[in-house]
Amino acid sequence: MSLNRFPLRASIAVSDIVRAAEFYEGKLGLQALWSGPSATVVDGGRVYGSAGRPALNVYQSATAGRSPATLVTWYVDDLDQVVDELAAAGVEIVRYDGLQHDARGITPRAGGGRIAWLRDPDGNILALESDF
Repeated sequence: MSLNRFPLRASIAVSDIVRAAEFYEGKLGLQALWSGPSATVVDGGRVYGSAGRPALNVYQSATAGRSPATLVTWYVDDLDQVVDELAAAGVEIVRYDGLQHDARGITPRAGGGRIAWLRDPDGNILALESDF
C-alpha cells in the first residue's frame, strides 16, 4: 500500500480560530471551503483552498505555534508582487539573522530561486517561494 495516490493537505494548529480566520482570510486572502468542528472545539476548524483544491487545514488546538519550522509553502509566479500585496495588507515578512534579505525581505534560496517567510498570529511559520 502506498499513500502516493491519496491527496495531501497541510495542517496548522492555532490558539484562536476566529483570530486565525481574520489572518488567513482577511490578510492572506484565502477562502474557507469548509468550517466545522476540530477535535474538541465546535466550529474550531477551517479548510482553505489553494489552486482550486482543498489544501490547508487550520484548527484550534492547545499546541498552536510550537513548531520552529516552516509549516506550509506557497509556490508563486511573482514573489515580489505577492510580497508587496501581503505587506499592503499588513503582513510582516520575517527576516532571519545570518541570511541575506533584499529590501522586501526576500532571500535567495539555496540552489536558485527566492523565498520569503511570514508568521500567522500564533507564530506559525509560512513561506512563499519562486524559482526566479
